[in-house]
Amino acid sequence: MIIRKGKVELKKMRKANLIVASVLDHLGTLIKPGVTTKELDSVAEEMISIAGGQPAFKGYHGFPASVCTSINDEVVHGIPSLDKVLIEGDILAVDVGVRYDGYFGDAAKTFPVGAISSELQKLLDVTCESLFLGIGKVCAGNRVQDISAVIQQHVEAGGFSVVREFVGHGIGQSLHEDPQVPNFGVAGKGPRLVEGMVLAIEPMVNSKGPGVRVLADKWTAVTADGGYSAHFEHAVAVTENGPWILSDPS
Repeated sequence: MIIRKGKVELKKMRKANLIVASVLDHLGTLIKPGVTTKELDSVAEEMISIAGGQPAFKGYHGFPASVCTSINDEVVHGIPSLDKVLIEGDILAVDVGVRYDGYFGDAAKTFPVGAISSELQKLLDVTCESLFLGIGKVCAGNRVQDISAVIQQHVEAGGFSVVREFVGHGIGQSLHEDPQVPNFGVAGKGPRLVEGMVLAIEPMVNSKGPGVRVLADKWTAVTADGGYSAHFEHAVAVTENGPWILSDPS
């Protein structure tokens, strides 16, 4: 069931998502060679607590950390660890979720660790561009797969591939709500967008093939062929004035 949000609910979701945005922005200043992903997780948890929120991911179906940190070939759901030390040339996807005043915020960004190759920079650029092209389709009267199709088209035109096993989702009083928002599909299909819907749009893009597999920890998804992967995400509301990016403070 798709749950539409009123203005009061959207304001609460905005607050949750602004905490997410502040955490991502601050972590971005800390990401450099020699830093462990566990250090980033600890900083994020402290920031969320100080802001009056709760980490949405910690304990969610047993997930053991406050944020997801996915390095290089890790697509999503990487578990922070003291053993995972960032190295020059890595890319790191950080996914942050926050529960605040009964509502959830969710966003992700992939960061370069020091200087990265031009091909990896292109992967990050194309993935981020595809996210904003998808956001541009978040207008009342459009269909969910209008978002999906434009993401897939841009990614594949850039020479990369879209992950099929993981998709975007509705969000509100639950972290994951209907509808699912695939990053691939045919325009004109799927549920119609109406005011008050909030979608977490999150393209996951691989440098090689689209296949993934899940490691023995039962969380970390990696590319099946060892290629690199990038992940960007925003929580976006459908409004009478078009898309409102709740997780963008600007």
